[in-house]
Amino acid sequence: MEPGLPDDSLAEQLLDLALRRGAEAAEVLQSQSRSRPVFFEANRLKQLESSAALGTALRLWVQGRPGLAVAYGNVDAEAIVDRAMAISTLNEPETIEITAGTAQRYPDLGQDVSVEQLMEWGQNLIDQIRHVYPEVLCEVEMECDVEITRLLNTSGLDCSYSDTTLSGYVSAEWIRGDDFLSVSDGQTRRGALDIGSLTDLILQRLGWAEQVASVKSGRQPVIFTAKAADMLWGTLQTALSGKRVLERSSPWSDGLGQQMTSPAITLLQDPEAGPFSCPFDDEGTPTQRLVFIDQGVLTLFYCDRRVGRQLGGGSTGNGFRPGLGSYPTPSLYNTLIEPGRRTLTELIASLDEGVLVDQILGGGAGISGDFSVNIDLGYYIRQGKILGRLKDTMVAGNVYAALKDNLELGNDADWNGSCYTPSVLVEGLSITSG
Repeated sequence: MEPGLPDDSLAEQLLDLALRRGAEAAEVLQSQSRSRPVFFEANRLKQLESSAALGTALRLWVQGRPGLAVAYGNVDAEAIVDRAMAISTLNEPETIEITAGTAQRYPDLGQDVSVEQLMEWGQNLIDQIRHVYPEVLCEVEMECDVEITRLLNTSGLDCSYSDTTLSGYVSAEWIRGDDFLSVSDGQTRRGALDIGSLTDLILQRLGWAEQVASVKSGRQPVIFTAKAADMLWGTLQTALSGKRVLERSSPWSDGLGQQMTSPAITLLQDPEAGPFSCPFDDEGTPTQRLVFIDQGVLTLFYCDRRVGRQLGGGSTGNGFRPGLGSYPTPSLYNTLIEPGRRTLTELIASLDEGVLVDQILGGGAGISGDFSVNIDLGYYIRQGKILGRLKDTMVAGNVYAALKDNLELGNDADWNGSCYTPSVLVEGLSITSG
């Protein structure tokens, strides 16, 4: 039996039945998750939950026409195959993209953590914050999540792995008369959470926010903390998509080998570096460490099998499904931006005047790179020191222009989801303050 997947024979049944019904090729992706979240609300333990879900997706080709069907929980094999066959009649023929291989079980990564430990971490986090700020109300979520993935197809591939991650999230709400402040941050790790560092981040932000400051509208240097910098990297990640290159919607479509960003930026993917493992993508192609931007020079686009074939370079192992019910599409996994040398404190101290952005409201920039967002939590810097929190302030600019010249990366890189990013100091963004 495959560890964690209760009905190991289902996938084989689906493949066999699909072939007997006339499919030329088929693959099955199974994903099971088990989680035990612990919730605290208004400084008190609210609830414990335990959830498990198993999803099974069948993709097949009949006369080259793709069909995809998904089911959750207990599955009727014939019903899934019938659904996928019916959907295939609605689609145009395509090149069959399937990975040949053998059976391989990858090592399990991560360690399970008890509910009692999650509760202890959550309570310690609240106690440490309220020891300094007794009037603050904390909401905390601690979770241990196990993800089990298996992919097999009619070309002999049968690969699987299990991945266990821990996550902690805290939101501290501080109400002083008409002034409402919410400071939040999170952490994702393997084995254990560093409650001390997460507490220090929240206390630091609360301390900076004790006073309210104002900034004049105009162009200012801006520091994005590691948490807020994700907005910048999201635009670059989109521009690096091979699918965008095929569509000619990436501004970097003709930029291979050229200096596209500041030399301070090296952006890479490493499937083994972070708190999430990923030995193969959702097409069964092995993932690998890849450098996409090397000291500002564009070196590679990421591709799935279809896009890689059309671009002529093959898959980079980046064919992922946004959900079980979706077809694979080029996506990044475990993105890392190599950090700089100076601490966030030193970056702040280097500015005569500027703005520190820690939390934003809105979706940020798209593929165009243009953004204009409200600062949910930000601070005014004067003569190298934080003077207080900003209210009713916006920041606007263009990601590509901001990351082109005169930027500096901090040495405080941390995981923000599956992106490992440091703080970023950029020059000349537009600040509008009410």
